[in-house]
Amino acid sequence: FLQSTPATSIPTVQVQGQQINLQPPSYTAASQHAEQMKKPGQNFMCLWQSCKKWFQTPSQVFYHAATEHGGKDVYPGQCLWEGCEPFQRQRFSFITHLQDKHCSRDALLAGLKPDEHGQAGNQKPSNK
Repeated sequence: FLQSTPATSIPTVQVQGQQINLQPPSYTAASQHAEQMKKPGQNFMCLWQSCKKWFQTPSQVFYHAATEHGGKDVYPGQCLWEGCEPFQRQRFSFITHLQDKHCSRDALLAGLKPDEHGQAGNQKPSNK
């Protein structure tokens, strides 16, 4: 394959008439295509800042977010979930927050369709 390419410049390859830069994968490049990679049965999306990965169950989203975004080496000290207040939180507090506020079935579905679920009567008002 392409492991032994010279390090002089970024090699490019022609694939079906498109020119592709062979740069090391980065999160930003991956996340732009993540939404198209939704498979049948994957109805829950991780809404962490520029993640947008799809999962089959809310618990898969929670596990992914807790380990990939809230792991001890990667947790940024605050919740970067779409639409969440970026308060400083201890990691343990964040994991609980993630489970309660973002990774429940209702919260995940509401996050995907803010228009439809907007202020429908099925969500308890949070007066904390």
